[in-house]
Amino acid sequence: MKIDLLIITALESELRREVLPPGMNIVYSGVGKINAALTSFAAMQEFQPKLVVNFGTAGKVNTSLSGLLEITKVIQRDMLAEPLTVRGRIPFCSRPHEYYALSGKYICGSGDSFVTAHDPWLVEQGVDVVDMELFAIAASAHQLNIPWQSFKYITDDANEHAGNDWQEKVHHGQALFLSQLKGLL
Repeated sequence: MKIDLLIITALESELRREVLPPGMNIVYSGVGKINAALTSFAAMQEFQPKLVVNFGTAGKVNTSLSGLLEITKVIQRDMLAEPLTVRGRIPFCSRPHEYYALSGKYICGSGDSFVTAHDPWLVEQGVDVVDMELFAIAASAHQLNIPWQSFKYITDDANEHAGNDWQEKVHHGQALFLSQLKGLL
């Protein structure tokens, strides 16, 4: 089955299926890079979309940001295989260590941890926000040669209060994303 657009979101609490336009395809990946990779790759093979759109929540590293951001680049923030290679890269791997969206302005660092403390490396890399799925989604799209876009709603400051802030705001970005989605359709 070939479709125009596939939305991938980690959790239904971020974006409920019933608020989407009729006929819109959404897949919930679950939390983390492994869940996102497995679910995204399978869904992209099944639906063969012309475009993959990721929507999700994020913590901010760049303290001046708020609201809904369009991501242009994603890197892995938790790949630590030194001294075999520098942080953010997979040793002995020819796949890209960063992926670029069709458009956007901000950089996302993906990792399998919930960020609750300042990390100078993230600032050095120019990371604006952190999440737990986008790198895997982008890698799957790249593997299948499908263009992608990503929109992240900032829920927290990636600090010691991040968990509580995220739980309070996880659903706040839905309306902003739906407005953005209208422009994509």
